Amino acid sequence: MLASPAWLAGAPASRSVYAYAGCYTSEQRHAHGDGIHVYRMDPATGVWSHMQQLGNLVNPSFLLASPNRRFIYSVHGDERYASAFSVDPATGRIAFLNKAETGGVNGVHLACSPDGRFLLVANYGSGSVAVLPIEEGRLGDPVQLVTLPGEPGPHRVEQPGSRPHHLVFEPGGRFVYVPDKGLDRVFSFRFDGKAGRLSPTAQGSIQTRPAAGPRHLAIHPKLPVLWVLNELNSTVATYSRDPESGALQPRQILSLLPPEFTGNSTGAEIALSADSRFVYCSNRGHDSIAAFRVHPQTGLLTNAGWTPSGGKTPRFIGFDPAGRFLYSANEQGDTITCFRRNPASGKLTAAAPAVKNLSPVTIAFIRI
Repeated sequence: MLASPAWLAGAPASRSVYAYAGCYTSEQRHAHGDGIHVYRMDPATGVWSHMQQLGNLVNPSFLLASPNRRFIYSVHGDERYASAFSVDPATGRIAFLNKAETGGVNGVHLACSPDGRFLLVANYGSGSVAVLPIEEGRLGDPVQLVTLPGEPGPHRVEQPGSRPHHLVFEPGGRFVYVPDKGLDRVFSFRFDGKAGRLSPTAQGSIQTRPAAGPRHLAIHPKLPVLWVLNELNSTVATYSRDPESGALQPRQILSLLPPEFTGNSTGAEIALSADSRFVYCSNRGHDSIAAFRVHPQTGLLTNAGWTPSGGKTPRFIGFDPAGRFLYSANEQGDTITCFRRNPASGKLTAAAPAVKNLSPVTIAFIRI
């Protein structure tokens, strides 16, 4: 990790918490959002107060805070670049720094190396992963572009070819995992933090069920386990992970939907509670958040119920920095809803009034 900036020295751990909400803006996506909104969060109640709206942005579809909390990075749906923004530590407000090409189209996710020197981007539209250098918060041109090999899945519409959708570093920063919705594979790479280069592991990738559509994943911080949310067949799969080779082995698969639900739905986001006791997954169609209890020794999951997301199409869910509140960005409901989590049961209950935000699709948090 980068050293904390001077203005953080001696600061209380929870002096201020800011939330950054990005949205879809283009007619192509039937959206009516207007950029990135900045909110100040009350860590006791979960309530948000609006601080800033930064407009003139195209589809800021996934946001990420840098490891040192001084910058926000964004990919832009249907575009070919990523953007960097500086964060004012006194107000949480952001200002545009620069943008850089990603070597592909429709970036859907991004991840920072643990030391903050490189930004990885998943180019969903062109089936590649780009590595961009970072210098003083600004993004440079890609130093590597990796294409993902394999046969497309059987879904005629959603699986025309490689569709990488997520990038996750394991806790040590040595491996990066990439679920590919189009190929029904989860790829594993070694990451050279000095050179900023990805190289396939000996396993390379592991196949999921046909037409599963692996979308996002979460990694246990201590157990050698990760969970993959499969978008197209609405399941969550548990994999064991070899800490030395990075290889994955399937262990379990569960439905994201209750057995009595017979409608159309797709999985969207997965989030692990701060205590690693529960995994949460969002359902678009059923419009709910599914909870799963994590076995403390094996990492296997058991269903712990469903909670209505409070709005239509929960594309993103995520916890605040303290892990007390779970927020849902309801893309077609034009709201961000807030839930308090019961640490013992995992149950979610509505906590704060819904925030009106047009076409929200991502949230990033910074605690200053």
